[in-house]
Amino acid sequence: MLYDTHAHLDQPTFADDLAEVLQRARSMGALDVNAIGVDAASSRAVVALAAAHPMVHAVVGVQPNDVAEAQPEDWDEIVRLASEPGVVGIGETGLDRYWDSTPFEQQQDYFDRHLRLSQATGLPFVVHMRECEADVLAMLREARERGPLVGVMHSYTGTAAGAAEAIELGLHVSFAGMVTYKKSDELREVAKTVPLDRLLVETDAPYLSPEPVRKIKRNEPGHVAHTARLLAEVRSEAFDAFAKQTTANAKRLFARR
Repeated sequence: MLYDTHAHLDQPTFADDLAEVLQRARSMGALDVNAIGVDAASSRAVVALAAAHPMVHAVVGVQPNDVAEAQPEDWDEIVRLASEPGVVGIGETGLDRYWDSTPFEQQQDYFDRHLRLSQATGLPFVVHMRECEADVLAMLREARERGPLVGVMHSYTGTAAGAAEAIELGLHVSFAGMVTYKKSDELREVAKTVPLDRLLVETDAPYLSPEPVRKIKRNEPGHVAHTARLLAEVRSEAFDAFAKQTTANAKRLFARR
């Protein structure tokens, strides 16, 4: 059994065939799906999906590139949603220096809010990091001084040193379809360094389909099996044991506390 740690099932591209998408996920061994919000509206949507589909679980938050569009009342809505049934995490949060749609200080403010909400509720947080590893780690260090951290570096593309520090701070590290690409030798080397009990596998659906289904532009939860097989191979681990452990990791991390 595999566990897809990141699927934007609120996207319109899944509206017409969601039941079939979930059935394909089950047939590929992905028996649980985390649907992640990127703003208040999508966070409400994933909570509704979790209520309607037992295999779907909700993660609520405001993604850093969506922070500039957030209204003052939106954060109150995220805080409210965090206590709803079916919610298993906080996010997607973090920092992004690649896109400039949100001023960086505003991103940092919202990242801090999410970290504090995670610490207050015990729900794990999901970190988006793009071209800002040092900034993210600095804020995680600061948050760790307040108390324990429970979360995951989502769709990780950072360095081995960054992954090691995140793990030391208490986090898991998750890899998505990019690790399967021919040009991703460095990322595969990073994946080899992550202890198996801190490693997760995800899709980041509907984006970045893994090999060998990369030509299928809409990624979906069942494709997590392809990424898991590649990771097991490059780590020289038996696939069944790898899948069992990463599933256990995800279930432990996203267990409602």
